[in-house]
Amino acid sequence: MEESQNIEWKESWRDEYLKWICGFANAKGGKIIIGKNDKGEVVDVRNPKRLMEEIPNKIQSH
Repeated sequence: MEESQNIEWKESWRDEYLKWICGFANAKGGKIIIGKNDKGEVVDVRNPKRLMEEIPNKIQSH
């Protein structure tokens, strides 16, 4: 799966990516894949379980 208009790779999470989620929600959808760099290489994500709990809460609160 390559980066495209609907797919974006990010090495780590930043709250500024909430804008991407909003953009995907207002368009035809999309995916943000956290843990891949711009070359498509898998990178380590710190505390992924906590991240998977925090992101939905941040989306809901914003």
